[in-house]
Amino acid sequence: MEEKQPSGDFCTTKWEKRLRTQEEEIMLLKSALSDVLRRICVLEHQIPPETHGDSSLKVKNVTDICKSSQVSSDPLTPIIPPRTSVGTQTEWAIEHTGSIESIDTGEGHGVSENESLNGGVTDGIGDLDGPREFEQLSQSQEPDEAAANARTVHAVKPTKNELFHRSSTSDKLVKDAKEKVKKLERKSVSSTNLLGGSSGSRRSNYNLEGLTVKVFLRGRPITMYIPSNMQNHDDHKPELPSEKLQLEWVYGCRGRDSRCILRMLQSGEVIYFTACVIIICDVSRGTQRHFLRHTDCVRCLAVHPDGVRVASGQTAGVDKDGKPMVYIWDSCTLQILHQIGLGFFERGVGCLAFSTADSGSFLCVVDDCNDHVLSVWDTVRGNKIAETKSTNEPVLCVAFNPVESSNIVTVGKSHVHFWTWSGSSLTKKQGIFGKYKKPRYVQCLLFDRTGDVLTGDSEGQILTWGRSAADTRTLGKGAKDTYQIVRHTRAHEGSVSTLTALRDGSVLSTGGKDRRVVLWSETLSQLKESEISEHFGAVRSVAEGLGGELLVGTTKNALLKGSMELGFTPVIQGHTDELWGLATHPSQNIFLTCGHDKQFCLWNGSDHTLSWGCVLEDPGLCADFHPNGREVCVGLSTGRWVVLDIQSHCTLYMHSDGNEQLSVVRYSPDGTYLAIGSHDNVIYIYSTGQKDHRVERECSREISLEEKDICREEGDSPRGEGDSFTSDRVHRYTRYGKCVGHSSFITHLDWSRDGKYIMSNSGDYEILYWDIAGGCKLIRNRFESKDREWATYTCVLGYHVFGVWPEGSDGTDINALARSRGMTLVSVADDFCKVHLFRYPCNKPKAPSHVYSGHGSHVTNVRFTHDDSHLISLGGKDASIFQWRVVGGAYLPRSHSLSSSSLEATQ
Repeated sequence: MEEKQPSGDFCTTKWEKRLRTQEEEIMLLKSALSDVLRRICVLEHQIPPETHGDSSLKVKNVTDICKSSQVSSDPLTPIIPPRTSVGTQTEWAIEHTGSIESIDTGEGHGVSENESLNGGVTDGIGDLDGPREFEQLSQSQEPDEAAANARTVHAVKPTKNELFHRSSTSDKLVKDAKEKVKKLERKSVSSTNLLGGSSGSRRSNYNLEGLTVKVFLRGRPITMYIPSNMQNHDDHKPELPSEKLQLEWVYGCRGRDSRCILRMLQSGEVIYFTACVIIICDVSRGTQRHFLRHTDCVRCLAVHPDGVRVASGQTAGVDKDGKPMVYIWDSCTLQILHQIGLGFFERGVGCLAFSTADSGSFLCVVDDCNDHVLSVWDTVRGNKIAETKSTNEPVLCVAFNPVESSNIVTVGKSHVHFWTWSGSSLTKKQGIFGKYKKPRYVQCLLFDRTGDVLTGDSEGQILTWGRSAADTRTLGKGAKDTYQIVRHTRAHEGSVSTLTALRDGSVLSTGGKDRRVVLWSETLSQLKESEISEHFGAVRSVAEGLGGELLVGTTKNALLKGSMELGFTPVIQGHTDELWGLATHPSQNIFLTCGHDKQFCLWNGSDHTLSWGCVLEDPGLCADFHPNGREVCVGLSTGRWVVLDIQSHCTLYMHSDGNEQLSVVRYSPDGTYLAIGSHDNVIYIYSTGQKDHRVERECSREISLEEKDICREEGDSPRGEGDSFTSDRVHRYTRYGKCVGHSSFITHLDWSRDGKYIMSNSGDYEILYWDIAGGCKLIRNRFESKDREWATYTCVLGYHVFGVWPEGSDGTDINALARSRGMTLVSVADDFCKVHLFRYPCNKPKAPSHVYSGHGSHVTNVRFTHDDSHLISLGGKDASIFQWRVVGGAYLPRSHSLSSSSLEATQ
């Protein structure tokens, strides 16, 4: 009988067998990995065969990039050329030791090189990021000989099936190793095609050093090719442009969040402000002058009793120069008389007022800090006389008693304070509301001819305050005089926004919610009233002009003129929220704007008026004119875009591409295509079905009149669609293709002059080129685009404009860029409230520029007009539009504007 083996011995034998099996598999795995690594080393470090002729290629060593490295005889010695990652593209530095010939830009036959990106992202874009070897084959080799040479790279192919036969895991490793080898072969071929096309085509050796320049954004290198016509790049010296900018016109005023924005000067001009600019406007002549010495947003202003001197206060900004202060200046010469409060005010100047009884010798200022410090200043010497903490609640208005300068009144949130000023002390008495409901806000105040104080509040009432004698019977001998309400007048539905005293002694009040302008007698009996159109918003401020004409500032940043009998018409109009979309007409002095307020505005730059406006369904972020000058395309924040006819005010087409916001729309130079850049990383290309409407304009007058009549039936709203005129043109816009390949959202794009190619930038600083006529393909060999001419230049990254970037930039400091149509100037909109003017091309680091202030927020866009006579710039949060005149001389007249840059030039 056989002896039974104990169960313990059986388990031990089982585990020993499994352990031996695993050890064998580990040995096989190590052997397989070693073989794979050896194959990779052979592939990566295989020395390319020498080319025929005198010229040869040497690969630079990364450890000694400036010296010529020698090729090692050991095939495993790593010789790795340096690389530069640019977006999704990688370039390798190669040193040429012979003559440099012209480069053949023929397409290669590598994997994904000629594949269309129309349907999606193709292979190879991501592959270009990794290390690779450029295989240089002889130009005179035959295809068979080239194939033989290619096989020598992978000659190490022993019979590994016998070695790995005992394990299924080893078989899988062999299969994976073969796939990796094939992938490396594809990468090698693709890298070769990236430089010079297919292996069978003729190509010359060239030198990337001396052909490229490199800049860094956030530590990331960006390589750009030097065009052939740029001789002696290193010897080129950047210069300032001879042209300069002069601020000609400012559209809009700051009425949405500021009070008392309008004042009248002795000259009959009206003065108001927006952003960092104070505008002096002659309404009758239609001219503006500008005070540009403020370094941050202006919050309030006051006019001296002489009607010439002006005090203006600014808020604190993020910039080192944006400190709160008050300027006292001459409105005739625009010269500063005093600068007060620098270093004293904390957050900004909330409100201020000149004294009247002593001919404006004193100025009262309220700081916007937590304690709302009230201070009195000498306007002659510019020194501070008295100061005190007023209240923790917001203070909205301050005024001197016109009869006695020692009495000052402030109003604000739920309070009316009466101050007595004596020497360096200020004492306060609080107004008593008594039986009347205390309003949430007291928004304005006025002294009437009797010396009583009138206040308007958020409850829609006008309260008259008087001084009452002390009640010694009840309160004793120490009782003091009090200020109480002596008259209550119900004036408006909603709040009372302003109170204004007219020359004849009557009082004008305006309402917020009801938008009424009411004229009251001296005893507050209602005489007349008028209503402001809802389109212009509620009233913020009123001033009496020459001949009894009234000037009204509204919450929608508009300035109106008119009378109680005839109504009011706009003089100045503007946007109310952040602006981004800007486009200039191809042949007229017309431009359009759109922004977050959903307003689409078409402006006439010659007479500075609003030609047409409409409300969009969503915020507009970008726009462009068709070359025919009649159609415009507006991109919205929801991925929708709409095409409008600016003559008939009809909607021609509306479509959506995804649900991400659109950042750029651009027509091709001949109008054949429309390119739409989206935040979904895709550029959508549409065929417009036309080249130019100039031919269409020569059609018969009867057809034109018939089209206009049809449009009038639909009205002016851009939402109107379905009429025969619209439906005939809807089918013109058809999807032609899309450019897929960017790894971040599209920021800018430009068309080539022939309308066949696009250059685009993205949020991660990529510069990509696209062949639109060839099927929206990505051009992998960026070298062949270096000499291409571009119809416009708005891309912020490129060889011709890389000098505009400041040193140490994080890549978001420049929001927009525009080249003049004459190709001599480049204007830049930056994140620091500045507009720059450079010489074009701007292809040297730290290039000098003319710098212009005025905007109170990041500048979002800039564009030159059709004849380069003007430049338009848009402010972000300040919602302002500046129209600059391009002047060729070095002298800017002081009578028009003074800025920091122009002042230095004149001095």
